[in-house]
Amino acid sequence: MKDIFVLLKKGSMASLTAAIVNFILAGLKGAAFLLTANVAMFAEMMHSLGDAINQVFVFIGSSLSKKAPTERFPFGFGRLVNLVCLFAIVIVGILSYETLMEGIHHIIEPLPVNPDTTMLLINIGVLAVAAVLESFVLYKAGKELLQQAEQPHDGIKPLTLSFKHMNRAKPATKLVFLEDTVATLGAVLAIIAILIGRFTGFAQSEGIASVLIGLMMFYIVYKVFMENAAGVLGESDPHMEQRISQIVLRHDDIKDIQKLFVLKEGDALHVEVVAEVSPDLTVDYTNELRDKIEALILKQSHVADVNMEFEVDDGNRSWPKTQDQLDTKSRQKERF
Repeated sequence: MKDIFVLLKKGSMASLTAAIVNFILAGLKGAAFLLTANVAMFAEMMHSLGDAINQVFVFIGSSLSKKAPTERFPFGFGRLVNLVCLFAIVIVGILSYETLMEGIHHIIEPLPVNPDTTMLLINIGVLAVAAVLESFVLYKAGKELLQQAEQPHDGIKPLTLSFKHMNRAKPATKLVFLEDTVATLGAVLAIIAILIGRFTGFAQSEGIASVLIGLMMFYIVYKVFMENAAGVLGESDPHMEQRISQIVLRHDDIKDIQKLFVLKEGDALHVEVVAEVSPDLTVDYTNELRDKIEALILKQSHVADVNMEFEVDDGNRSWPKTQDQLDTKSRQKERF
């Protein structure tokens, strides 16, 4: 039991915070829906509930992924967070479908607009609270994301630069950031739909908002599924490969890199390097050189272990990869 608590302390705090906030918001929105029968509020309730469930799974998965390697699993449990996210996203997919169908139903058969000002204030008040809390979680997740990407994170940068550096963040942090972006937009969208319906009489506005929120939730389902499917299969990190190649080739005794790949295992990175050196170097010197380079690589963000080997220089240049190759690899990864 003690070991479990130790592991839980290592889990993603962004996921835990987001889960607590979303459970609270789901309860508030559910109560408001029961009082007002507002369709946009129903969509928001489902969205918050889906986010909360998803983030609980992500927190647990990110905690268990920190478990130390065993004899049976020598590479550790890093990919466990990806498997847990894949399971959780099925639940979010079901909730997304229900939200979408509910919205379509109320577009076809809209309910009469409730003229009660009290009901209007309840809906707007709950959604305003939701928007503020979700914005707070979004800011915290954006700040954590930029820290992991080794970027400046002061001022409003967590809300402006995070999208640009999202691929450098840990899976759990990235998921929280995406979900809270959609959650914040969804709350604002629901407020707009309620006001349109109340003051113009266009009753379908709430159904349209529900459909849009459902579609945004489906985008999260797609994004999270593809990201974590790649993680389960084992994806490389081209940007870190480029950085590590610069560290290796910085030494004059390294003539070329024959092979270099960086494999993601959850939050951790595993590095494999085969470098070419001059044949006149002694064994003792190459061992010292290897230890020195491995120590520098291990200082890089998220790198868990390094395996470096040497081969005699064959006279053929294999590295560096051209920038076009690296850009193509990055684009293929983003499309996947």
